[in-house]
Amino acid sequence: MSRRIGLITLVVRDYDEAIAWYTQKLGFRLVEDTALSETKRWVVVAPGDDGTRILLAKADGQAQEAATGNQTGGRVAFFLHTDDFERDHSAMVKSGVIFLEEPRHEPYGSVAVFQDLYGNKWDLLELKQPTI
Repeated sequence: MSRRIGLITLVVRDYDEAIAWYTQKLGFRLVEDTALSETKRWVVVAPGDDGTRILLAKADGQAQEAATGNQTGGRVAFFLHTDDFERDHSAMVKSGVIFLEEPRHEPYGSVAVFQDLYGNKWDLLELKQPTI
């Protein structure tokens, strides 16, 4: 049996501002934007062609609004893997992404924590290739 996580939900304040941030700042692609009702949309973005996609879900009610930007209680919530840390870090800085630390080079790879437009923490991460 083959299984994988295909989609995760990220609570956002506004569909259009979230789409703009993820596509313009991070270079994600808009996979789908379908109206489900006058107030609800099915909005999916992805960093590439394969892997987990993100459902941008507009906060509905006080509890969800309060969780926007703090879905994991201040911990790093998401891990954006790259094959070229320097390229992507530079592009993200130029586009205005806020990094919370300088890049670190750890035994497992290069990493730096950044925040999205709502304050959720992400790792930009280039894993080292295992040596055989």
